[in-house]
Formats: sequence, structure tokens, C-alpha cells
Amino acid sequence: MNRAPSKHPKPAARRPRAPHGAARAWLALLPLALLLAGCDRQRSVMPSRATGELPDQEVSDFVLTETDEGAIQWKLYARYSATYNARNVVVARGVRVDFYDDRGERSSELTAREGEIQLQSRNMTARGSVVLQTREGTRMSTEEIRFLNREQKIISPVEQLVRVERSGDVLKGYGFESDPGLKHFEFKKNVSAVLHTQSGGGVLKREGEGR
Repeated sequence: MNRAPSKHPKPAARRPRAPHGAARAWLALLPLALLLAGCDRQRSVMPSRATGELPDQEVSDFVLTETDEGAIQWKLYARYSATYNARNVVVARGVRVDFYDDRGERSSELTAREGEIQLQSRNMTARGSVVLQTREGTRMSTEEIRFLNREQKIISPVEQLVRVERSGDVLKGYGFESDPGLKHFEFKKNVSAVLHTQSGGGVLKREGEGR
């Protein structure tokens, strides 16, 4: 009588053990890995570049509106803002400010790479590729300007070059002052202008007053 061959289970293959040194190294790195994983989940807080202080509040898509007896004077938009309570200031990036006239219509638009707003006075400073464009087509460009809220006046640092384009004319100079609608502006010094004539030519004028 033939017997079926017995089937004995084969012993399970042993997994190779890591060297004791490698295991100790992995355990030593485990706390660091857990710390880095926790940092990835934390909210990023950006310190002020000027002082190194941390902001009290950070907001994306920030909006600030200034009114006078219910009428909108200007409205500021920013992609990012940080509020510093100790200095009573808001630092904003990706700035746009819409200015409104007495009829409540938007008269001009200012854009800049960054800005600062004093919360108490609502005075503003705009820096980096600053452009002020009016509804009528007048365009001012510079690298830094200040807006005085109470006086409703825009001024530039005396050392900052300002360029104004209007109706084909180009004026450049220093010590710029204007209203937000660029209806009445002037340069304090070193003014040069290219004035286009009806025939399409240009006349260069130097050391004059702005218009």
C-alpha cells in the first residue's frame, strides 16, 4: 500500500536584521523627523523686515475703507497685510487704492508693490513700482510716495524722481505734490518736460514749474 508523502510546512524565511548601529541611528533621528513634520503643519508667521518683530495679526485679501460723513474717500485692497499694534501700523503687499471724487465716483487708482498705513491718521506710504492712473488718462509713476489723509494730498520724497504723462506730454521732476485725482500738481525742482505740438513734434523744456 503506497502512502502519500507527508507534507511538512517549510519554515518561514527569516527577515534580515538591521545592524545594531543602524537601528540606533534611526532612533536618534526619529525625534527630529517628528519635529520637522510638526513644523510643516504650523502657520507661517513672517517678521517685519525692518524690525524683525512678529505681527499681531495677518490677513489675506485685506480691505480698508475710509469715509467722510458716509461718503467713500478711498478704499485700499491688499493681497496680504500684517498689523503691528505697538507701532499702530499695517504693512501691506500687493497694494491697490481706489480714490473717489465728491460725486462718489472712482477718480483714480494707485498700485504699488507694498505699503504702510498708519491706523490712527490713515496716512499711507506706497513703495515699489508706484503708479497713479486717473479716469481721464493722466498717469504718474515713481518708486515711493506718501498720501496725507487729512489734507488729501500726495507727496514724494524730495530725492525721488517722478514722471507724469498727460495728453501726450511727459514731465519729470522732484518734490512732487498733487491731489489724488492729479488735477492740480506741481514739481518743486529740476523739472523737465517734453510737450507735443499739434504737428506731432516735441519741445523740450527744462527747469520749469509743474502744471
